[in-house]
Amino acid sequence: MIELRDLAADDVDLLFRWRQEPEVDRWLFDHPPVAFEAHKAWFDAFINDPDRTGWVILQNGTPAGFLNLIGVANPKRRARWAWYIGEAQARGRGAGRAAQALGLERAFHQLNLQKVWSEIHADNDLALRAQTAAGFRREGYLRRHSLKDGVYRDVILLAILAEEWAARRERVLKDLAESGLIASSHAKA
Repeated sequence: MIELRDLAADDVDLLFRWRQEPEVDRWLFDHPPVAFEAHKAWFDAFINDPDRTGWVILQNGTPAGFLNLIGVANPKRRARWAWYIGEAQARGRGAGRAAQALGLERAFHQLNLQKVWSEIHADNDLALRAQTAAGFRREGYLRRHSLKDGVYRDVILLAILAEEWAARRERVLKDLAESGLIASSHAKA
């Protein structure tokens, strides 16, 4: 069962470990800090910024990944979204799909956002498929937009609007509940 819980101060070590994972780092736009002190400074800035919110993705009560929104205080009601599954054994088992649905519920129903958007490396097929399955639509293509390890990479911009989520939410939540990925109470919300 997948759930989201609010990011807490004691998650600093967990996120540091996940951000060092090669499969997570591979898709990040910047390398994570090597020194824990630099990571802690990033984490403290994140957790204390009213324009950011984050959740730990739980799989059967165990931390499995991280989902966050940046721009939640934007008066235009749009925020940038990013997520990853940090635990290798949780990848490819529906955790990301379920976490995205739960995150979109929070974004649109709790935070009252109008739009959630993301940037994905063009060669990250898994993330592109996952976000497309969640209802995100392609809005742009930025050539040679990201530079990491001396290599320029293209970036795809994706977004989902509140009314697009509203049109699909009941079916998505019902399917996830029936598959046992989320609690059935989410499907009745």
